[in-house]
Amino acid sequence: MTTHRRRSAAMAAVAAGLLALPVAAGAGPAAAYARGVAAYARDAAPPAPAPAVTVPVPSPTPVSDEFPRLSPAVARQLDDAIRKVMTEAKVPGVIVALSAPGKGEYVRAFGVADKATGAPMTPGLNMRIGSETKTFTVTALLQLVDDGKVGLDDPIGKYVSGVPNGDRITLRQLAEMRSGLFNYSEDEDFFKALTSDPRRPFTPQELLAYSFKHPVLFEPGAKFYYDNTNLILLGLVVEKVSGIPLADYINREVVKPAGLKHTLFPTGAEFPEPHAQGYTDQTATGKTANSTDWNPSWGWAAGAMISDLTDLRSWAKTLATGTLLTPATQAERLKVIDALPGAGYGLGIFNIHGWIGHNGSLPGYQSLTVYLPQAPATLVVLLNTDTAYQGSEPSTLFGRAITEIVTPEHVFMLPAQPVTGH
Repeated sequence: MTTHRRRSAAMAAVAAGLLALPVAAGAGPAAAYARGVAAYARDAAPPAPAPAVTVPVPSPTPVSDEFPRLSPAVARQLDDAIRKVMTEAKVPGVIVALSAPGKGEYVRAFGVADKATGAPMTPGLNMRIGSETKTFTVTALLQLVDDGKVGLDDPIGKYVSGVPNGDRITLRQLAEMRSGLFNYSEDEDFFKALTSDPRRPFTPQELLAYSFKHPVLFEPGAKFYYDNTNLILLGLVVEKVSGIPLADYINREVVKPAGLKHTLFPTGAEFPEPHAQGYTDQTATGKTANSTDWNPSWGWAAGAMISDLTDLRSWAKTLATGTLLTPATQAERLKVIDALPGAGYGLGIFNIHGWIGHNGSLPGYQSLTVYLPQAPATLVVLLNTDTAYQGSEPSTLFGRAITEIVTPEHVFMLPAQPVTGH
């Protein structure tokens, strides 16, 4: 395993992290996928800005017949598919919830939450959600847009000084991952600082310093490049305009109004019980370590948050349908631009073959929370490792295996990225 693999995965962004959906975390963003996204952004010829495409919102008459009844027979298929991914990707434990109105629900926990004690994974555990934090941070920003306090086309330099191209990069371009700024979580010095003392706190200003020492990668708006730096800047905008710390704003103005009871933006390494232990190979040596108590401050507005299965099932619909925003602002959020093959990215949100939402990854944990308006169906996957398998994030492998069974016309699929050492 190379240092590059460990570094990129540590800064999971997936989810995109995407990670790292994706969807990287926060991380985060999460992981090897983050590096694949970066490579895609650098190697692709700079295209002309793609026309925006509005993601369909839930229809008044959902085509629910496309989604199967979650019968015992379908549940057995899902059980087998999930166990197969667990075995192949060596995932310690995973929690899955799948449902659609009138079709029943599938809620399962597999494997162990703690490899040392053998304690089983259960649906009620708290989990770190990595880059799904981006959906909360961008929601906070869009609330301020609705309040008339910021404009999506304002330059970031209006709010934060010292940003390269800050007079030309807009808040919209930050949210849609088209700023051209270097991703701090790919900086070698940052990786060394994180892995040498993963319990240390990082400030937003320290994170930006890792980014700003690098030249910009491309002109604002020229390409998609999944980048945690963008979210750190948006978090600072929320703080400056609201006048309160980002964690306080999100917990008070996003989490509480959404009715989420077990979701929080931590201010340090706190991790409410009960929670699963997390396992990662994103370490200085590449050996697997328990990362449960690592400080997620390095992900901050891009990947620090914690949630559970019940809350994320609710958040999936809230996020995709925009109940915390005006219809006009939600429509802006759902205008997606081509990001990766089969995937479009809007304002802090993915559309992957019709599934709307985000994934997340940071050392030891991955998540996937998506909503399919046509059904309308909700899928949430939570697991306690971020170790990639053959270049793919395990959360993506679960998402694909599940949707191939229940929505073969809408398979959640992100391109696998080559990863040295795996």
